[in-house]
Amino acid sequence: MLQRIGVIGGGTMGHGIAAAFALHGLSVHLYEPSARQRDEILPSIEAAYGLLVEEEFVTEAAIAAALHQISIFDELAPAVADRDFIVEAIPERMELKQALFAELDRLCPSTTILATNTSSLPLEPMIAALPEARRSRTLVTHWYNPPLVMPLVEISAFGNMPDDIYDEVASLHRSIRKRVAKVLKDVPGLVANRIQQAVAREVFSLIEQGVADAADVDTALKFGPAFRYATTGQLEVADFGGLDIWLTVGDNLLAVMSASREASPLLRRKVDEGKLGVKTGAGFYSYDQATVPAIRRAFLGRLVKQLKTSNAYS
Repeated sequence: MLQRIGVIGGGTMGHGIAAAFALHGLSVHLYEPSARQRDEILPSIEAAYGLLVEEEFVTEAAIAAALHQISIFDELAPAVADRDFIVEAIPERMELKQALFAELDRLCPSTTILATNTSSLPLEPMIAALPEARRSRTLVTHWYNPPLVMPLVEISAFGNMPDDIYDEVASLHRSIRKRVAKVLKDVPGLVANRIQQAVAREVFSLIEQGVADAADVDTALKFGPAFRYATTGQLEVADFGGLDIWLTVGDNLLAVMSASREASPLLRRKVDEGKLGVKTGAGFYSYDQATVPAIRRAFLGRLVKQLKTSNAYS
């Protein structure tokens, strides 16, 4: 059973993943080489845990216990020496990940399972230089942001490892109340990001065409398709609606919908203008910087409420 967890990288994804494992009583070693980043890890985790307490998702006692499970390291070797399972969340650069996996193979016990949080880089070249025995214990575990709250973890089953290794890793993530999607083929973006980009492509296209403004497009999504998606998958929706109906509507609509093979020109213009969203005060909406902390808090609070409903639904 996988009990001792290692996380490489203390940024947004890394410290969130560490917090998720620790909240369920698992020992977590978190390695971060940057002193500045290390200083931010515990305050960030404590703030995220504080939200869960405010939303009555967990108790203060549970948070205190979870914080005791997290140890932060400035050297890699002691952080990984006794770990059963290690996930890396370092920058999305192939050469960095290749070098890290080579180092982990050297430092870790032969039984350690290694994982990457990537969704944009292929696994095979990332681990090509590792011994065959280690390649068979290496996989993708892609978390969604913010990892402490979002339930989804996509886990690879690309044929490089035996089924029992996959099952062990999937069971680990289910034990911390994550929802596992098994991904059978190594494609860019895996599953969830590809679906999200398909929706975003049409949303941006509707704005570009002047079909509706941003608020009304979001209203249509939130209280139409997304309202069902919170509890019902697209393939279930199709079955309930009737595949004959979906066939007819597909024939009628797909030919006139966006088929762009690159990012939206509207999106590119906003980025060029420095309108990056909440972090710059303007995107598709405008944000008063004085109220941004409250806006972020409300956004995360909605996710926690949805998580509570999702857990009850399960």
